[in-house]
Amino acid sequence: MPELTISVIKIFSLGALSFILAFLITPFLTGFLYKHKLWRKDARDKSIDGKDMPFFQKFHGKDETRVPRFGGLLIWVTTIILAFLFLLLSRLDVWWLKKLNFLSRSQTWLPIFALASASLVGLADDVLQVFAGSKNFLWRFWEKNGKYIGGGIKLKYRLIMVVAIGLVGAWWFYSKLGYATLHIPGNGDILIGLWYIPLFILVMLAVYSGGVIDGLDGLAGGTFASIFAAFAGIALFQQQIDLAAFCIVIVGALLSFLWFNIPPARFYMGETGMLGLCCALTVVAFLTDSVLVLPIIAFLPALEAGSVIIQLISKKFRGKKIFLAAPIHHHFEAKGWPAYKITMRFWVVGIVMAIIGVAIRLLG
Repeated sequence: MPELTISVIKIFSLGALSFILAFLITPFLTGFLYKHKLWRKDARDKSIDGKDMPFFQKFHGKDETRVPRFGGLLIWVTTIILAFLFLLLSRLDVWWLKKLNFLSRSQTWLPIFALASASLVGLADDVLQVFAGSKNFLWRFWEKNGKYIGGGIKLKYRLIMVVAIGLVGAWWFYSKLGYATLHIPGNGDILIGLWYIPLFILVMLAVYSGGVIDGLDGLAGGTFASIFAAFAGIALFQQQIDLAAFCIVIVGALLSFLWFNIPPARFYMGETGMLGLCCALTVVAFLTDSVLVLPIIAFLPALEAGSVIIQLISKKFRGKKIFLAAPIHHHFEAKGWPAYKITMRFWVVGIVMAIIGVAIRLLG
């Protein structure tokens, strides 16, 4: 059997296994989440600049309570389980089990590190959001002036942690793997030398800013599924089979998550899913030398982050808003679009842009 055929079978088999495993895990996860009421006890009422959010409150004020967070656990835990399961099984003298192993130093160590470390930071944030105001002794160190404060890890500290993860990844790429060029599709590579490190960190921060897309049931899951599927295709064309398998494993877990996240959502992805996906995506983009097409493939997160930035700048310097609400999916909600229509139309746009991005990357 040709090697390419075996590789394709490996990739799609792992994607199917990821979906099945995540699907089987979900009843236990949701049972635990609902049993222990692991949801926010209060709905958000302030935007990132501290202002009121009337449109958000109108459509989502009560939705953030009574629906658990931590759905992102399904994605990264499934990926890590399969990675180490097939690493162990590959030690058996069975050729096809060896083929299914996708954990390799050159291709998947870094994205798995980024996925796991960032997801754990996100998990801590979700836990603190859920237990904000709790008088449990474990959270007493958050007491201030007789009140219990929480609400998760402050944004500036999350950004510092993202920078730290990005710094480790950038150093490894530059010092250990010898990456020092930037690929321009259709034109070739240009040497950027030490600038590779700050570029890596800036891209990771930019991708994380696109995490604001996690605002409607099913929107983030479908969006990131198409993004990682696109990078799986790029990795396959580049003969990075293990990296392609990693991306498809994430896609399989995302599709299972999406099964339970479409309206009415059984759980939300939470920061443990979004932060992990964003950091892993950055690493995948650099491993495939696809940084310049990342804004195209990840068009929707870029659009969402851009709408927030534009809104904040306009409010600060013009004293008025451009959008009825930001991120932009809330603008369409405020205009009267049903949530399901926004989600499905965004999915279509995301898939089309991912296809365009892959086509541009494969120019050379």
